[in-house]
Amino acid sequence: MSEPMRGWSLVMLAIALLQGCGSQAGRLVGAGPAELPLPAGIEVAFNHRADRHYTSPIHAEARNGDNLEAMLVRGIDAAEEDILVAVQELSLPAIAEALVRQHRRGVSVKVVLENTYSTPWSEQHEAELDGHARQRRQLLMELADRNRDGMVSLEEQQRGDAVALLRAAGVPVLDDTADGSKGSGLMHSKYVVVDRQLVITGSANFTASCIHGDAADRRTRGNVNHLLRLDSPELAELFADDFSRMWGDGPAGQSDSRFGLAKQSGPATRVMVGTTPVEVLFAPHRPSDPNNGLNLIGSTLAAA
Repeated sequence: MSEPMRGWSLVMLAIALLQGCGSQAGRLVGAGPAELPLPAGIEVAFNHRADRHYTSPIHAEARNGDNLEAMLVRGIDAAEEDILVAVQELSLPAIAEALVRQHRRGVSVKVVLENTYSTPWSEQHEAELDGHARQRRQLLMELADRNRDGMVSLEEQQRGDAVALLRAAGVPVLDDTADGSKGSGLMHSKYVVVDRQLVITGSANFTASCIHGDAADRRTRGNVNHLLRLDSPELAELFADDFSRMWGDGPAGQSDSRFGLAKQSGPATRVMVGTTPVEVLFAPHRPSDPNNGLNLIGSTLAAA
């Protein structure tokens, strides 16, 4: 590893470790290290970093971190030709609204979700849901309650159900039952591909709980997550190929979508993002497969 890249990796590790200290009382003694410039074509965002601040769109209050939702919307808004979205759960209305705007502009928009989260919450009946699903529906109703009066009006419901917004606008959406199964239980992708040029990916689902915190509890700050914005047509093509395996011929077509092990994901592939080499591995693999991600992590750490 080159010295600049080694230094950048150490800074990223230090930032990650400091996330656990960001909410603790105390004061900073001295000055922290200057932030190293990122390689060309790479942008990194952390929703719990202590040295950045933004105004939460949920409570209109200042909080620590980068605004991951704004990063996603900015990428979507930049599209001119096509947008591919593969994410386990999408429930933030602003992201759905951005996709709908682009769809109405004539941009090709396609969305793949996990089947557990592909039904609009406004169409679900509480009596038919298990405990986890009921709790999730309650959280999404609280997010939709924009005036915080404890009730969700019809207008708030229509504006606050992200999946319903997509479906009402005619945005093509499918889930991991499109292969004819009951769902793989493994559709945990989290990426957006814009114009076969830009990839936004990371650890965050596109939900309030993963990015900002819960609407009903101002104390929450969301799970600790990050996003990468990577500008590389070579990288985007890899993600587009992964997407095409899941998409098949689209909604209401043949059962030719592939999820889980049926995707037959191969080994890690190295591409360039600017002048920076990046390795990409799409899961899943069987534990005995030498291409399994744990093996890649182990070999990478061993070579460090």
